[in-house]
Amino acid sequence: MSDLLIGTRKGAWILRDEGGRAGWRLEGPLFLGQIINHFVADPRTPDVWLVAAKTGHLGPTVFRSTDAGATWAEARQPPAFPKADDQATARAVSHTFWLQPGHASEPGVWWAGASPPGLFRSEDNGETWESVAGFNEHPMYPKWAPPGEGTPDGPLLNQIVIDPRDAAHMYIATSTAGVFESLDCGASWAPLNQGVEANFLPDPNPEYGQDAHFIALAPTRPDRIWQQNHCGIYRVDRPETRWTRIGKAMPPEVGDVGFTIVPHPRDADTAWVFPMDGTDVWPRVSPGGRPAVYRTTDAGVSWTRQDGGFPAEQAWLTVKRQAFCADEATPLGLYLGATNGEVWASADEGESWREIARRLPEIYSLAAAPAA
Repeated sequence: MSDLLIGTRKGAWILRDEGGRAGWRLEGPLFLGQIINHFVADPRTPDVWLVAAKTGHLGPTVFRSTDAGATWAEARQPPAFPKADDQATARAVSHTFWLQPGHASEPGVWWAGASPPGLFRSEDNGETWESVAGFNEHPMYPKWAPPGEGTPDGPLLNQIVIDPRDAAHMYIATSTAGVFESLDCGASWAPLNQGVEANFLPDPNPEYGQDAHFIALAPTRPDRIWQQNHCGIYRVDRPETRWTRIGKAMPPEVGDVGFTIVPHPRDADTAWVFPMDGTDVWPRVSPGGRPAVYRTTDAGVSWTRQDGGFPAEQAWLTVKRQAFCADEATPLGLYLGATNGEVWASADEGESWREIARRLPEIYSLAAAPAA
């Protein structure tokens, strides 16, 4: 079974599966005291692990392991924007936020998303990174990534998704302009936001300007894209270009605000979300202090509450973008990490949950490592 890789505000930990997901052993910390935004294993080469870190002494960087975490080395050339002649347009990476293994046909290739929004590529398992000019130097970049604080984690290029059928076909999600698509391996980009609301802007239906919290392809149907957005849950089935707000089917007292969405690896109609309170003050916690995941098995036509094992009251959990994931076992295992340092697991596709770790620092990311 999969081990779980945990990134937190104060370091990284590993939860080792001690057999059949019945028992878990916590190992760590790694990089104690450093902000770990993402901690990811490479499904193509399971011994290759990468960590996106913001350190006190090295600044924003990436660490690499080629022996499943036994030893680590810093990237020789971390993600960085090109030097600018005009200081008024100069950009510096605040932190690398997302790490994405490349297409199965491109061993050693990784992609990274950063704050301020930036796209970077490595061809040597993360040792050196290059700025992707197709996005970072695009003439529309100042409008796609306007200066400002953005989300609590800063303005983000917060996700990179690659079509498993075609290495040149990519999607990115940003907190400043929504979703974009590339058909040429990142050389050019076009917005993909029709139908997605941006009710915080004067024009609530702009071409770009949406806050895309998370996107995911359905593994068995890659033309289906799920999206958790600042303004609801959406789905689009390509080649359609207009998103449908499937979150309208969520219970109105719960709403359809959240940070992440997890598709089933073997069923294109099934996905899970972890709703947050998105009322006027945006507390970003479990609605009513009653945490639950919601599952759809009909592509968003309806949603079912799954709260077995979660506290029934006074549990104000927050789950960030990278902190909800699945393994590929049968039945599927689901895992979420909360900002209060708890990790929760379900070994039966969300029907029941139990706490498998507690008292960790604020959890930023949680990923299932493929079996070596």
